Amino acid sequence: MRHEQKDAGVNSSLLNVITPMGLEFSRNSLIIGEQAAKLYGVIQYPPKANVGWLSALTNLPSTMVSIGFQPIDNSALISSISKSITQNRSTADNAKDALTRQRAEKAAIDGESIMLQIDQNGETVGLMNVLVMPFTNDDKLFARTCRRVENTFSLMRCKIRTLAHLQKESLQQLSPMYPAQETIENILNKIMPMSTFVGGFPFASSGFNDGTGYYLAKDSSGGLIIIDPWKRGGDRTNSNIVVMGVAGVGKSTAVKHVALSEYMKGTKIIFIDPESEYKELCQQLGGDWINAGGGSLGKINPLQIRPAPRDEDGEEYPLYKDEGNGMSDMALHLKNLEIFFNLYLPDLNMMQLAVLKQCLIELYNQFNITWTTNITTLHSTDFPTFSDLYTLLQLKEQALGDQIYKELVLLLFDIANGGDSFLWNGHSTIQTRSRCICLDTHSLQNTSENIKRTQYFNLLSWCWEQMSQDRTERVLLICDETYLMIDPKVPQSLVFLRNVEKRARKYEAALAIVSHSVVDFLAPEIKMYGQALLDIPCIKILMGTDGKNLQDTKELYNLTDAEEELLASKKREHALLMIGSKRIHAHFEIPDYKFSYMGSAGGR
Repeated sequence: MRHEQKDAGVNSSLLNVITPMGLEFSRNSLIIGEQAAKLYGVIQYPPKANVGWLSALTNLPSTMVSIGFQPIDNSALISSISKSITQNRSTADNAKDALTRQRAEKAAIDGESIMLQIDQNGETVGLMNVLVMPFTNDDKLFARTCRRVENTFSLMRCKIRTLAHLQKESLQQLSPMYPAQETIENILNKIMPMSTFVGGFPFASSGFNDGTGYYLAKDSSGGLIIIDPWKRGGDRTNSNIVVMGVAGVGKSTAVKHVALSEYMKGTKIIFIDPESEYKELCQQLGGDWINAGGGSLGKINPLQIRPAPRDEDGEEYPLYKDEGNGMSDMALHLKNLEIFFNLYLPDLNMMQLAVLKQCLIELYNQFNITWTTNITTLHSTDFPTFSDLYTLLQLKEQALGDQIYKELVLLLFDIANGGDSFLWNGHSTIQTRSRCICLDTHSLQNTSENIKRTQYFNLLSWCWEQMSQDRTERVLLICDETYLMIDPKVPQSLVFLRNVEKRARKYEAALAIVSHSVVDFLAPEIKMYGQALLDIPCIKILMGTDGKNLQDTKELYNLTDAEEELLASKKREHALLMIGSKRIHAHFEIPDYKFSYMGSAGGR
């Protein structure tokens, strides 16, 4: 039987799939579909290169890079280098100007070094070529991307040039679907030792490893980042951490990940938790969850004097720059109380504050506490409360009839007998028995800003006692929503926080600052202290952000365009990680078992 063949017609869908995208070549650029692109070739490399030197060149966003390496015969190269050394020596001997002589001598020394490496150490050499193609679908962004490529290569002391009239051949050289293009290789091939090529390849230097510590994240190449925050040396002088990022980018998950890792390493963890995000984690670890927003078992009496931490010689190590060693515990605590009252009563004037401080000294004396009293021998019930202070002020008003005492009686009614008395009036009841402590202040969310800031400061004062009382115990204090501590009218609260950061390393302690925005810390009134608070930590985890905060972050940390784009993308679980002076694109791939501890609040 004979079958008739029928024309099936044109299958437009299939044709669209197999037809290559549009290509358009010009003298110095090309268009691939909707993407504008340009191909550069590297024509000169740095005289000396560090390990991983190619990482900075091959990890630029919106670029493709092709690296070719072909081993060559060493004997012919050694002969050529030998002749070059002789010529350079002759040039140096006969040069009349110092610059020419210096360059020739340097070239001869470099030639001898590489000849020794090849001849005696058996170094393999080859011809290396590098092509880079920036591309984007936006004309303005394309020009910016090209400038970034040019600047990055220039900073690495590589010279690149646009391959004019060779954009098509360059694309074929870049593409894995074409063989090597002889025209391009003749232009770009340069002799390179194998060790420089392998050591410079991005995957050769992938990851980060402190040698001790624990897994934190992966870098952009999938390499493991192993970190020990307690490791000191070089540009790492402390163990403090700062974590920044808008809601929804995985900030809380990253913090819990770090907290769990530290807990497993034996570190004592203290959370100040305004959003009840760490309650379940604390309970899963069998820790002490404390309602520090008015709970009966979470009261910290602000009038209870805490022992000042001692330095190696047994002397007080003050938290204030203008304090001298030898100040008594009571004198140091009065400075804290001054900050406390300024936060609680922002409109308190100088005269009222001066009278209040006099009354406090008299009150302590009534309880047999003087400048020389050894505070460590006292119990929480040995200290006065705000009821006692209120009673003293009332007696003063009745005896003297002074207007200032009358005003102070009115101003302190709430803290002694009113709604604020549940927070601060009474002896301290807080007790901890574990290595994980969560001070939950969620119940304060509907209170005024001054109440939040005051209690935050009160808690921080107690935490500093925990951090500094035993310099053999590692303690990590995690302050979530740290912006609650900021009051432009009372910069002393930030001074206290900054000085805790600076002193913590002496007591094997660390502070983790967690917040949404650097803008809160950079208001003109407090920038002097707020900026230091963000600069001091040697470990910085910067997650996605935008707008004014992104601009301030860029200026504060001197971000590159690539780093700025990483933060602007607000990609969940991705961050710019700074460890000392090293900067890494980190991806927080957290083991599944840790999520069973984290709970459902804030960051799953």
